[in-house]
Amino acid sequence: MIILRNGVTVVAFVILGTLIVAKLDDRETQHLAGHFRVSDGDTLALNGTRYRLQGIDAPERRQTCGVNETLWPCGEAAREALKSLVATEAVTCEGSDIDKYGRLLVICRAGGRNLNAEMVRQGMAIAYAGTDVDYRDEEAEARAARRGVWSGDFIRPQDWRRMNGSMAEGGFAWLQDFIERFFSFDRSEEWEE
Repeated sequence: MIILRNGVTVVAFVILGTLIVAKLDDRETQHLAGHFRVSDGDTLALNGTRYRLQGIDAPERRQTCGVNETLWPCGEAAREALKSLVATEAVTCEGSDIDKYGRLLVICRAGGRNLNAEMVRQGMAIAYAGTDVDYRDEEAEARAARRGVWSGDFIRPQDWRRMNGSMAEGGFAWLQDFIERFFSFDRSEEWEE
């Protein structure tokens, strides 16, 4: 009788554990569509909420890259590249994972193209290791063609953030957005429909 009771207890715990794991693994995928505002080369905003493009890491807005000892604003170039991708077609995004800053990690598409992959293919972002998506092939293509950041020397965005204490990541991103929106001389984005 004791063996049967212990066996039932073990089975109950196994079933309970399986249900808990299944529930944790069954995160609901969020689907988004609309007119996204570009914060930087790997972050979009919709209705005041910021979304991080999953699997990529773009140079920060203030970051520069070197080509034959000539610096160019690769962070701003990455932002402009993403702006041009989201401006041409209707954009849809989906994701279920949350990054350490509370942003939903998304894969976005426009006109049948994966925007995350396209940013890496253009050399305006690098493949970000340790995620469920893999853009190493697109990175190898950009590197071989010497596109974007691969056209010369550059510091990987995560290393640049570490050295420069960028507020583009983390808790002060809302402050950066506020300052940019409030003090922007180009308010055309705010009036677009």
